[in-house]
Amino acid sequence: METARKILFITGGSRGLGAGIVLSAVQNGYDVAFTYHNREDAAQSVLRQAQELNPEAKCRAYQLNVASSADVEKVADLVLNDFQTVDVVVNNAGITHAGLAFSTSDEVWADVISTNLTGSFYVAREFLPTFLANGRGRFIFMSSIAAGGMSGDAAYSASKAGLLGLSGALAKEYGRKGITSNALLLSLFETEMSNKELSEINRSYFEKHCPVGRVGQISDVTEAIFYLASDGAGFVNGQSIGINGGLDWLH
Repeated sequence: METARKILFITGGSRGLGAGIVLSAVQNGYDVAFTYHNREDAAQSVLRQAQELNPEAKCRAYQLNVASSADVEKVADLVLNDFQTVDVVVNNAGITHAGLAFSTSDEVWADVISTNLTGSFYVAREFLPTFLANGRGRFIFMSSIAAGGMSGDAAYSASKAGLLGLSGALAKEYGRKGITSNALLLSLFETEMSNKELSEINRSYFEKHCPVGRVGQISDVTEAIFYLASDGAGFVNGQSIGINGGLDWLH
C-alpha cells in the first residue's frame, strides 16, 4: 500500500531560504503549499523547478499578506481544499528594516512586527484546528540569532525573540494533543539573495567569527526541518535550536 505523502505548508517560499526549503521538501517526497507576497514571477519559477525535481509531487503557490488575518484565513481554506490536510507548518515569511532604534518609525516597527510575529501567529492559529483534528502536527518557526538582540535592527530582533515565546506557548498548550512546536535560530545562509546582497567584507567577517568557519547551506536548515517534521521528533517540543555553526551572537 502506498504511503501518503506528508503535506508541508511554508510562508515566504518564493525566494531565498524559503525557496530552497520548498524545493528540498519536494525532492524529499513532500507535497508543498507555499506562499509569496508580491513576486508572482519568483513563485512561478519555484513551481517550474519543483516540477522538474519531482514531477510526482504536488506543489502549489498562493499569494498572501501574512499580516492580514483575513488573507491568512482565505489562503488556509484554499490550501486545505487543494490538499485536504496539512502536516507541517513552517513560518518563514519575514522582513527587516535596518536602522538604529531612535530612527525606527512607528510604521517600520509595525510593519516588521506584524509580518514576522503577528503573521506567524495568524498562520499557526489558522492551522491549529487541522492539527487537532489529525491528532498530530508540527509547527516550525524560523527565528534568528538576532533574537538575542542585534545592533541596528531593534524591530527585527524583537520580532524574532517574540517567535520564541509564541513557539514555546504553543508547545505547552498543545503538546498533549500530538502537536509539537519548535524554533530554529538561524544565522547567515548561502542563497541567491545573500550572494547578491552580502558584501565580501561581511562574508569574511562572518566566516572568521563563526566556529564552523563557513556560511550555512540550505541543506543545514532543511535537514533540521525534516527531522522536526518526522515521527522520530515527537518528543522534541518547545525547543529553540541553533542552526548557526556555533555563532550565537551578533553585534
